[in-house]
Amino acid sequence: MIRLVICILVLLCPSIIIDAQELNTKLTINTQKLPAANSQLFSSLESELNQLLNDQRWTSATFSKSERINCNIAITIVAETSENNFAAEIQLTSQRPVYNSSYVTSLMNYRDTQFEFSYMPGLTFDFNTQSVDNNLVAVISFYAYVLIGLDFDSFSLNGGQIYFNKAMEIANMAQSLGAKGWEPFSGKNNNRYDLAVALTEESSKSFHDIWYKYHRQGLDEMSLNASRGRIRVIESVSDIQKLYEARPSSILLSLIRETKVDEIVRVCSQATTEEKQSMKKILYQIFPTKNYSIDMLK
Repeated sequence: MIRLVICILVLLCPSIIIDAQELNTKLTINTQKLPAANSQLFSSLESELNQLLNDQRWTSATFSKSERINCNIAITIVAETSENNFAAEIQLTSQRPVYNSSYVTSLMNYRDTQFEFSYMPGLTFDFNTQSVDNNLVAVISFYAYVLIGLDFDSFSLNGGQIYFNKAMEIANMAQSLGAKGWEPFSGKNNNRYDLAVALTEESSKSFHDIWYKYHRQGLDEMSLNASRGRIRVIESVSDIQKLYEARPSSILLSLIRETKVDEIVRVCSQATTEEKQSMKKILYQIFPTKNYSIDMLK
């Protein structure tokens, strides 16, 4: 697959340039909760952010247009806290195709409720890898690297590491802004700093192994050998249990819950009765809020 080749080339030759930018993002801004919202202001902001995400070269490796990472970002403006200052929520989703099929699998489904920013007419955005002076740019660039990292990690073992490290650098620099969502070790499941730490710390190494095995050795294998691919997915679930036992409050388990539980149930629908019972026991333990979906594994 092209993305797998890109992962290898990035590691061997970081300066390689291919064709286009990495992201194919549709970003929308919802102002329904904001009375008398300035539609022109937010239309301009929406356009500026889409341009930043889709035209910025985030890495030293770029894709052909058909291989760009498909993402959706929805920003909901909650309140105008003061003139040109806003409180908002941001919902991010991304997908990637499964090898030799028309099926796409979800890589990210994440909601951040600790998003605040300033914006006024005429403001343009410049991304700087060395410094952060605008929280809006910091948040958007942070998630750009997380989205790219999760995609690369699914094609190549630890292929996303350099991008998760970039996200961690932004999280560290953003401390100086004093904005919500960057507080170290807050314990909140939608804190950006905590997400960056979880994706880069040594104790979460097993997550990257799981992500690669599940996608590249599991889902991608199913078109060639459905049974073998399903076994790799089942093995990944057992590995998720180990991650849970080591860090039951890990923010990465929330990421897995929102993107993978329903899919695991579908993949395992053709498993043996013994395998299904084993999967149900593990999934019930780790993801109790997904019982309705897990019950479908009959």
